[in-house]
Amino acid sequence: MLKLLFLSTPIGYLSSGQGGGVELTILNLAQELQKRGHQITIVAPTNSQIPNLNIVEIPGNSQVSVQTQSRDIPVIIPPNSVLANMWEYARSVQNDYDLIVNFAFDWLPFYLTPFFTTKIAHLISMGSMTNALDHIMAQVALNFPGTIGVHTKSQADTFSFANACKILSNAIDISLYEYNPIPEPVLVWVGRISPEKGLEDAVKAAQITNTKLRIFGQIQDTNYWENILTNFPNSSFEYGGFLTTKQLQLELGKGKVLLMTHRWIEAFGNVAIEALACGVPVISYRRGGPTEIIKHGETGFLIEPDSVENLVNAIKNIDTINRYNCRKQAENEFSLSSFGDRFEHWFYQLSD
Repeated sequence: MLKLLFLSTPIGYLSSGQGGGVELTILNLAQELQKRGHQITIVAPTNSQIPNLNIVEIPGNSQVSVQTQSRDIPVIIPPNSVLANMWEYARSVQNDYDLIVNFAFDWLPFYLTPFFTTKIAHLISMGSMTNALDHIMAQVALNFPGTIGVHTKSQADTFSFANACKILSNAIDISLYEYNPIPEPVLVWVGRISPEKGLEDAVKAAQITNTKLRIFGQIQDTNYWENILTNFPNSSFEYGGFLTTKQLQLELGKGKVLLMTHRWIEAFGNVAIEALACGVPVISYRRGGPTEIIKHGETGFLIEPDSVENLVNAIKNIDTINRYNCRKQAENEFSLSSFGDRFEHWFYQLSD
C-alpha cells in the first residue's frame, strides 16, 4: 500500500470547472487507487470537495491560467499564492508520504523538485505553453528520470524532452455514463469557453447545417463568450452551463455528435471518451490527443484543423457511425481498471 499526496491545480477549487480535465483526472485516479487500498490525501484550494476522499483545503489567491499567457511571459506568483501555500504544506508533511504527485501545470512545483526529499511525480496536463515552464520541466526530466507523465504522444511531442515522458492515457468511470442509442437531432460542444477551444467554429457549423447546438462548460473568458453572442445573433444554440458528471452524461448522450474544435494541442480530451461512453460519435480537428482516441470512420471523424467546411461535411455523414461501436471502444480502451494499473505501476517504480 502506498501513501500518496496529490497536489491539485491552483487555477480553482475542485468541482469549480476552472481546472478543466485535470479535475476529472484527479477524481478518477484518487478514487481508483483508494479502492485498491492506497491512502490518498489531496491538497487543493479552499472549497474543494470530493465525496469520500481526504482533502486538505488551502487558502490563497489562484494562479492565472497559463492559456491566457504569451510564450515569453515571465514567472508570476501572486501575493498569498495558493500554489505556494499548497507546496509549503506539502514540504511540511512530505516525510509522511511515499510519493508526492503534482497535477499543477505551473513553474513552481518543477522548480521545487530538487529541494524535496520525497520524490515527486509530475503529471503534465497540457502541451508546451511557455518558454519558462518548458525550460524548468526539461531540467526535471533530465535530473529526475521517469518522474514526468503525460496523457498522449501528441502532447509529449510538443516538448524537447518527449522521449523522457511516460505516456499514461486517461480514463473515466464507464459505469457513470448511460449508453443512448437514439439521439435527438442536436449537436453538442463541451469544454472551457475560451479562445483556444474554438467554439465559434462549432456555432458556424451548426448555423450552416441548420442544426441546434447545445453548449456545456465553464465560461472562462467572458469577453470571448460575449463576442460569440454578438457575432451569431441568429444562430440556434443554447448554453446549458457547467454540469456535474451525472447531469452532463444525460445531456451529452442526447447528442447526435460531439464537436471538438480546439485551436491548440489538446493533451488528451476527456470529453471525447465521455461522449464515446454515451454512444456519441466525435468529430474532432486532427490535432493533439483526440487523434489518439477517435477511430476515423468507426467512432467519429478526424478532419482538417480549422476547416468549418470539413466540419459541416462530417456532420452530414455522422449517421454512418454506429453508436454501439463508440460505447464498446470506451469500455475496451478507457476503463478505470487499466488506468489504475498504469498509474499504480508508475507510482511503485518511483517510490522504490
